[in-house]
Amino acid sequence: MWTLEGGLTAAFERRRGPGFALDLRVPVGSAHDPVGREGSAGVLEEWLYKGAGGRNARAFQDALDDLGVRRGGGVGPEATRFSVSGLTADLPAALGLLADLLLRPALPPEELPVLADLARQDLEGLEDSPPDLLAIEARRRAFPRDPASPFAGYAHPASGTAEGLSNLTAQNLRAFLNRYGTRGSVLGLVADADPGEVRGLLERAFAGWHPGETAPVPADFHPGLRVHVPHAEAEQTHLSVTAPGVAPRDPDWLSWQVALMALSGGSASRLFYAVREERGLAYSVSAAPILLGGQGFLAAYAGSTPERAPETLAVLLAELARLPQGLTEAEFERARRGLTASVVFGAESLRARASSLTRDLAVFGRVRGVAEHRAQIAALTLERVNAFLAEYDPVAQATIVTLGPAEVQA
Repeated sequence: MWTLEGGLTAAFERRRGPGFALDLRVPVGSAHDPVGREGSAGVLEEWLYKGAGGRNARAFQDALDDLGVRRGGGVGPEATRFSVSGLTADLPAALGLLADLLLRPALPPEELPVLADLARQDLEGLEDSPPDLLAIEARRRAFPRDPASPFAGYAHPASGTAEGLSNLTAQNLRAFLNRYGTRGSVLGLVADADPGEVRGLLERAFAGWHPGETAPVPADFHPGLRVHVPHAEAEQTHLSVTAPGVAPRDPDWLSWQVALMALSGGSASRLFYAVREERGLAYSVSAAPILLGGQGFLAAYAGSTPERAPETLAVLLAELARLPQGLTEAEFERARRGLTASVVFGAESLRARASSLTRDLAVFGRVRGVAEHRAQIAALTLERVNAFLAEYDPVAQATIVTLGPAEVQA
């Protein structure tokens, strides 16, 4: 791990092969959208690709295509990611294009109305996806915006809001871009290259990038709420349960991960068996960790028919309430193997590994080597996991949001 001259934190992993993968995480996401200008982060990310380094949008895309570079990334609640991958021989040129994008963007004002209109279309498309609507509504209820904060927070999608998009201008988006910078930004790179040469490439590429602004948006969880969102056109009733979890740097983080794997890690998991296989209540049921504001939360989802939604919710809550009783030996071993497999296979892909490097830097403050991560999982014991679960009661503080044609009574 390096802290480059300008302040950017970078992690490099050397791996034999012809390709490279790079992932850059800038700590500015949709939660940082100014109040009344929701959609700033999402529209800005698209705007950056409309030309950079003296190239217009077409020429910039042609430059990427000429290198055979694949790009990715996107805007999340807390960060915006830029990823590129290609042949190692083209790494210097690809780095130059990425640096142009961030340090020398064209930002043509005539493109802005088109991008805002595309964001509006994305918002309209949400109306045809009740699960996505529920996810947004669940986050809005569980993590409402602090009225004293200048940030819009977690209560809207990356596409923004209709009102927020109408308030975007070239001037205020250029001002928003000033938040981008080296402070808090992290970069992960995997390639077969000399570390000293790589560091030099990175320092030259990002020389002159200003510090920017970093301001974490707290995730103020509101427990114990019960809300129904009417949606007469929905054919199903969609159920969301959000509950406190474990912070990434907490000693019980891995124990929680194993517990979640046992709860919702495949066809042998508790939720899959109890909700789908045993009772046929829902085709889709899941539980997963979400990270907001440096904290961990459990987010569970199920979609059921309106008639069977009350039973589905009751069974879902019953399985969550059963966690303090602990795991069986078989459940523990199965979950631990599943978690280990996800670490191993996640490291096989260059792009996934580069993303893991930036995630580790941002979330844990350091890079966890694959061997180290596997050793930590192997060192877990059933006794330790069950000791954690004995004190973990997600249902006690759960916030439940449902969406569908009729309110769910359970």
